[in-house]
Amino acid sequence: MPKKAVILLSGGLDSATVLAIATSQGYECHTISFDYGQRHRAELDFAKALSAQQNAKSHRVVQVDMTQIGGSALTDSSIDVPVTGVEAGEIPVTYVPARNTVFLSYALALAEVIRSNDIFIGVNAVDYSGYPDCRPEFIEAFEKMANLATKVGVEGEKLHVQTPLIDLTKAQIIQTGTQLGVDYGLTVSCYQADDQGRACGVCDSCRLRKQGFADAGIEDPTRYQP
Repeated sequence: MPKKAVILLSGGLDSATVLAIATSQGYECHTISFDYGQRHRAELDFAKALSAQQNAKSHRVVQVDMTQIGGSALTDSSIDVPVTGVEAGEIPVTYVPARNTVFLSYALALAEVIRSNDIFIGVNAVDYSGYPDCRPEFIEAFEKMANLATKVGVEGEKLHVQTPLIDLTKAQIIQTGTQLGVDYGLTVSCYQADDQGRACGVCDSCRLRKQGFADAGIEDPTRYQP
């Protein structure tokens, strides 16, 4: 039987790279995306396309309405997405409270059901926006909790949360994915992409993505709004 992995797939650059890495390591990949009330659904379309292109065994879209909680520019339309940059050391308003905790919990449930010991997530602690749930300390704490809170963990099977991008720069991520054949034209990183999946080019995520391609010396395939 092939070893199985659950891949959190947002449709963005990082998670697409993680899917390619897991596939290259011989995992049977089961992707999971979330319709959580984010500003645009284009990323869900890209996630579906990426799953098909990289031959994932299954793809799920889970509905979690985080607009009922709000508190983020991505889930509350009354809060504007910053377009002039983010101050160093500041947690920006694009941070979605507890998002990775919620998403990883669903991935953990799926992993138990399909008998997978590995969950892959594309968090990064180098070129990122300062989100607290992207830090190694958070991942370590969640993995410990996962092994305490699950049937398989209690029965002695070790569950792992894999973070292959955690120490890579955006340029290194892009170079890794390019070597593995990732089509970054099938990804969108923008916080406020339009219905066609075209990026705004000015939000923090777009800035990090643009700089990553420039630093990697690789042509940026992103489609931008006029």
